Amino acid sequence: MKVELALPPAKRDLRLDLFRGLANWAMFLGHVSSTFLAWFSFRNYGFSDGADLFVFISGYTSALVFTRKMLERGFVFGTTRLLRRVWQIYVAHVLLFVFYLASVLFLSDSFSASDFIDRFNVAPLLVAPVDTLTQGLLLKYKPLNLDVLPLYVVLMGAFPPVLWLMLRHRNWVMLGSVLLYFAAREFGWNLPSFPSGVWYFNPFAWQLLFVLGAWLALGGADTLHFLVRSRIVLFCAVTYLLFAAAMTLAAQLPGLQDIFPRVVFEAFNPNDKTNLAPYRFLHLAILIIVVVRLIPIDAPGLQAAIWRPLIKCGQQSLEVFCVGIYLSFLASLVLQTTSDGVVTQLLVGTGGLAIMTAVAYYRSWSKRAEKPAHAPANHPTADVPHAALPEFIQRDSRAAVGTG
Repeated sequence: MKVELALPPAKRDLRLDLFRGLANWAMFLGHVSSTFLAWFSFRNYGFSDGADLFVFISGYTSALVFTRKMLERGFVFGTTRLLRRVWQIYVAHVLLFVFYLASVLFLSDSFSASDFIDRFNVAPLLVAPVDTLTQGLLLKYKPLNLDVLPLYVVLMGAFPPVLWLMLRHRNWVMLGSVLLYFAAREFGWNLPSFPSGVWYFNPFAWQLLFVLGAWLALGGADTLHFLVRSRIVLFCAVTYLLFAAAMTLAAQLPGLQDIFPRVVFEAFNPNDKTNLAPYRFLHLAILIIVVVRLIPIDAPGLQAAIWRPLIKCGQQSLEVFCVGIYLSFLASLVLQTTSDGVVTQLLVGTGGLAIMTAVAYYRSWSKRAEKPAHAPANHPTADVPHAALPEFIQRDSRAAVGTG
């Protein structure tokens, strides 16, 4: 099967940028050790949260960008570009890892906040520094909140053969992803962590969201478009989202727990994030259906000035994510050493979002400044995969994408 990509004319799906930026903001607020700021994140209003959305959109955009490269220059070239992106993500994680560890140790000592060493899982560094750093480079040791990028590295590193197969048999690959997900949950498959335990984000389970995003980008969205148009599906979707919100809020507000039978409440609480519980996956899938129905790609509101900071943060998501993780630690330190009042929390949260947005605008300006003067004005770059949903034309089932 030969797959040809009909590239849209310089049109970007701003919904991808908007919601990835929103995911970055939500993860920053959710990571701050503050009960008030967490109410501005996703996790208190449904089973899925910013991490789920981040992984899904990463799979979608990765499929768009690297499919173009494979179709234009061959599989080998596309794979080298993809692995270069993996290396960039790994380097970003290592830099964040080093600065994060150094900052936790130095600032916790300077401000007499020794509990931060245990709270942010930095204590192993004091016990066995060489072994801990080595395991960190191998992605087995992860301080608190540094779990997403290692997952991203693993998923992207395994993506070349997955994408090669998806260009030929995307539905079979999607089925294989589903089977791997259920097998990982059934048999307890996961990767080991240092000094003990397993990965907080089980890659054998979370790959389902990444592959789903890629599958939808490579034509799966057309297969499921009837779900978006169905009023019955919309009604069921809204009902499920309301149920998820009530169930999640009940975990935070004990007074609401009496509304539900105990057996029902315990079926969804605690929320199984490590192994991506089926109800969590379903929650994100339903959110996607609702968003696509209510916000079409050409919605005029996407161009409104109020959304530009979020869109810009989504376009520079890797840098913004790393800065957000680092700022979440600093914000927690500020709140503990000064005041954790509502006003202080709002100031800290607003300041963090402002810094993340400033970083996004700076990186956007920097990339434009470094772009060659002869480059086409409206040609999207490889690291800015925000084109609209492509259409695929399948021809000659015996032919294959060239290996370049």
